[in-house]
Amino acid sequence: MKTEISKTRVCPLCGKSYTERPALSRRDNETLICPDCGTREALESIGVADAEQDKILHTIHRFSADLQPE
Repeated sequence: MKTEISKTRVCPLCGKSYTERPALSRRDNETLICPDCGTREALESIGVADAEQDKILHTIHRFSADLQPE
């Protein structure tokens, strides 16, 4: 059985601490960033405006919280 160990990282783009699996930055294909910044980079690459990105991330966070075990 695979066991995951949570490691706290700090995103070099936004400075936020996170424990989720990191995303690979689209800007250099080397830098590990937080999932939110990874989502923002992906949405930005298809022309989604900042305000819409905020709404999408809010929705992701809302439904992710619902899936967390109590």
